[in-house]
Amino acid sequence: MAIKIAPIETMPKMPKAIDASSILTEDTLIPHLKRTTSSKKTSLILKVKPKKGATIIVGFPGFGYVATIAAEYLIDHLKTHSIGEIWSPQLLPAAFVHEGRVIKPIEIFHNDKYNIVLIEALSNISGLEWEIADAVLELYKKISAKELICIEGVSAPPTNSEPQAFYYSNGVPNKKFESLGLKQIKDGVIFGVAGSLLLKVRKDINASFIFAETHSDLPDSRAAAKAIQVLDGYLNLRVPYEPLLKRAEEFERKLQELVKRAQFAVATKKEKEAKLPYIG
Repeated sequence: MAIKIAPIETMPKMPKAIDASSILTEDTLIPHLKRTTSSKKTSLILKVKPKKGATIIVGFPGFGYVATIAAEYLIDHLKTHSIGEIWSPQLLPAAFVHEGRVIKPIEIFHNDKYNIVLIEALSNISGLEWEIADAVLELYKKISAKELICIEGVSAPPTNSEPQAFYYSNGVPNKKFESLGLKQIKDGVIFGVAGSLLLKVRKDINASFIFAETHSDLPDSRAAAKAIQVLDGYLNLRVPYEPLLKRAEEFERKLQELVKRAQFAVATKKEKEAKLPYIG
């Protein structure tokens, strides 16, 4: 079965860097605009190093926000704690606050019981895919991880049936995935961080990719539930399925609201920038 994987850029693109010469004074150049002009590269910031042999699960914004919803659900259900972040001055300069906590654009969490490291991204990462993939692989080596699992949504025709899932494991069959009823993807075009990781992972890195079908441009909680089901069977996480869809749908609404707020924030900033007088 041929699958075309194409992340949808729901969130707005990063604004272009502002030339300081077009700003009236230094006082009017607010800090987050200065960051967009920085030449610094994407960096891995690790506050706490988990024990060796951890499994890394990554979920970046893509088609149907499948990976983002799945990662958020796991982070909440597995009672994780923040151990670091992936930082770039080119990330969207917008802070998300949820339940009184500031959510980092790309944050790293850890669960002690299962020794699982989860990477969640709520910010638009367009243009940073190669650098983020490098940071993920750097994390893999730094903590001596056992396995890297990347979740991604795949485009599929609209249907009322349950979403299907497929896998890819460094080009070799994975008997455990196949015992769960998954087929290995044979053809497709993969973009985003998942595509970057597919191109960068070497044979000595134990990497697997889970692709869940979705036909929605908006956050798809059902496809995310399918990805969670596969992960639960693969890693034996014992995730309770009864509240899964309800919780996923709650996050779906939250994510839609965050997207709207981010779009409004960028549009407002652009409107203010357009009103600034030009000095030639």
